[in-house]
Amino acid sequence: MITFHLARADNGVIGRDGTLPWHLPADLKRFKRETMGRAMIMGRKTFDSFPAPLPGRRHIVLTRDTEWRADGAEVSYSPEEALALADGDAAVIGGAEIFALFTPDRIELTEVHARPEGDAIVPAFTGWREIAREDFPAEGDRPAYSFVTLVR
Repeated sequence: MITFHLARADNGVIGRDGTLPWHLPADLKRFKRETMGRAMIMGRKTFDSFPAPLPGRRHIVLTRDTEWRADGAEVSYSPEEALALADGDAAVIGGAEIFALFTPDRIELTEVHARPEGDAIVPAFTGWREIAREDFPAEGDRPAYSFVTLVR
């Protein structure tokens, strides 16, 4: 099973300068809970954005750079190779170029109800059916957000 895990603003932004343009602790906790014990497929920039590999998860890094290596990363050079390393069960976690390479079975989406500036954009998910939603209000400088699960 291929599952996308991402937070996406109302304007499609998922990142700015290699970071998230918001800080939502509940989203980070959800991400940890949903990816723990799983293989995560990501691009090199996403891997590089972590201070260290995330505990309890495999880090499969999809890159075009055949010289790239990093402690804690399993390197792959194609979506097919990445899925084979994950035995076909993976949490795809970004960035935008990586999401475009896969067709998920399920999407675990945090809708961030804001319109921040950003340089990584993911288009809206059309043709999907929403099976779960939890809405949360804005708090202080944190925007309102929703946890949404989408399936085909």
